[in-house]
Amino acid sequence: MNQAALHKLLAQTTKPKDLDAHFELRLATNLTLLKDLFLAIYPKGIESGAFNDLLTLLPKLYKTRSHTLREQDLSRINSGNWYQSEKIMGMQLYVDHFNKDLNGLQQKLSYFEDLGINLLHLMPITTRPKGENDGGYAVNDYTAIDKRYGTKKDLDGLTTTLRAKKMYLMLDFVVNHTSNEHSWAKKAKAGQKKYQDYYYTYPDRTIPNEFEKSLPEIFPETSPGNYTYVPEMDKWVMTVFNSYQWDLNYTNPQVFMEMLANLVKLVNLGVDIVRFDALAFLWKKMGTDSQNLPEAHTIIALFKMCLQVVAPGTILLAEAIVAPLNIIRYFGEGNKEGNECEVAYNASLMALLWNSMATKKTALLYKTIANIPTKPQDATWINYIRCHDDIGLGLDDRFINEMGWNPQGHRKFLLDYYCQNLAWSPAKGLMFMYNPKNGDGRITGSAASLLGLEKALETNDVALQEQAVDKIIMLHGIILSFGGIPFIYAGDEIGTLNDYSFLKDANKKEDSRWANRPQQDWATIASVKKKKGPQATIFGSLKNMIARRKKTPEFADGNNMVLHHTSNEHILIFERTGATNEGVLVISNFDEHTQVLDGNRIAKLGYLKDQKYHDIIANQSTQLNSGFLALSPYQLLWLKKY
Repeated sequence: MNQAALHKLLAQTTKPKDLDAHFELRLATNLTLLKDLFLAIYPKGIESGAFNDLLTLLPKLYKTRSHTLREQDLSRINSGNWYQSEKIMGMQLYVDHFNKDLNGLQQKLSYFEDLGINLLHLMPITTRPKGENDGGYAVNDYTAIDKRYGTKKDLDGLTTTLRAKKMYLMLDFVVNHTSNEHSWAKKAKAGQKKYQDYYYTYPDRTIPNEFEKSLPEIFPETSPGNYTYVPEMDKWVMTVFNSYQWDLNYTNPQVFMEMLANLVKLVNLGVDIVRFDALAFLWKKMGTDSQNLPEAHTIIALFKMCLQVVAPGTILLAEAIVAPLNIIRYFGEGNKEGNECEVAYNASLMALLWNSMATKKTALLYKTIANIPTKPQDATWINYIRCHDDIGLGLDDRFINEMGWNPQGHRKFLLDYYCQNLAWSPAKGLMFMYNPKNGDGRITGSAASLLGLEKALETNDVALQEQAVDKIIMLHGIILSFGGIPFIYAGDEIGTLNDYSFLKDANKKEDSRWANRPQQDWATIASVKKKKGPQATIFGSLKNMIARRKKTPEFADGNNMVLHHTSNEHILIFERTGATNEGVLVISNFDEHTQVLDGNRIAKLGYLKDQKYHDIIANQSTQLNSGFLALSPYQLLWLKKY
């Protein structure tokens, strides 16, 4: 049993309002596991006194949590897994790109409510370097709000309003690194050994050169290598991402406890989900790629168990954009099952959907999903078609080979298809961090531009416009029904195109990800209800599907997704089973031509009655044509079981 489920049982034996007693009970319940996890990472933790320091720290951190949030913690312990509900719908955004600042965002909460959004992921709003800062992921301070977004008081006002509206907030915790302007980095540069030991620092290149033999390059174009020379302290520091992002040294127990304190300060701001950024990189080990190591999982579980004691109403999201079999491990395995992150990005589904769009085939999607182990019952996915970041091609080479394709050649095709290297492709994406050493690269661009709307509007091709709109709607319909929390990136709900203004900004022009981080187009939003056109169609369709999703209990995530194979290589079918004989069948056509399915297949699954089926999205019953189900190009159906 995972600790969260155990806490729920124990909470029922304690007086409802005795919040301090609940804390003591959680600490006692977690103590053995906390000790085991801590000593697995810090074997000298008892004799050095480090474990005792942790036990002293936890009650202090608990006392910093407000009474309101403590009550919320207890309420969530006693309720179900709210994050698995069909009623949760997320949106990711940059505050300043959405509506200037935190107060401006609060003024637009009615927009989210109208669309059906009740979970907001705000990109980093804390202080960062003025120049290059990786979109805020170079952290100067973990809780100080950058003045461009407002103040802590503004954030407190927002979180208070969100709670009143039963809306949820996600913020990032950059757990792997700080900026080179963080107070710890400044003290390290000033010569303080204590803070130099917070990072991986070396007097010469001897050890860095050994590490480099197995470390990959994350940003080969803009930040090659994994170490940066810092003249102020005459040492080399590990900088896996960018030269201004210093990797934290978690072999030092003081680093863990400092970061735990920062984590609690963050959740005390009223955060419901913490996005653990770059958590796959937490442990560095010579001779490996220093990603997804067992020690990294132990650190994550230790963070989680401490948070379960101090603030159990807050859950963790694993930002691990790694191979499919590695992703699922961030839910926890063995004695860590259910004790790492409750939520993880379904990056595999994202990459597979883009692959199916380019190839018009679903076989690789079927093959990969069928081979991903079942996730823990209390865990869930975030399903998305794109985010603020690039689109990586995290496809399994083994399955690509089984398709009869060459993995490197297939990835090159996908890059060419989406990054404007094929004249016939409708996509207008950009290349990100192409590495000529291995041919690896990633894709950037807004959903609408990648799916052909930008090119269609430029060429005034009405048929291509309609096709692009159908693609956008279909992909969003799949993530809305697949099983997990669906997330839309702000602007995709109105078909916003690439933003090329980043090319004129010296601090952004080398990072093509800014093309898919557009300003929210409020003029278009104001017009979508008044006129026809691609943007209005996309907005109306997504709003309708979100509303339909929330009325469909089968879309709650209970590990109730079943794949159904067909003989048609262009079709994807999966079923969301429900209680007793209920269920929803999701069917989508990835081809530009009409595809036909034998109605007997649908009938055997229980979704036909007298040659009719009920379409949830259209909210109507539809007659089969001569016993066959015909799917228009890029059509999506949600069929209700009779």
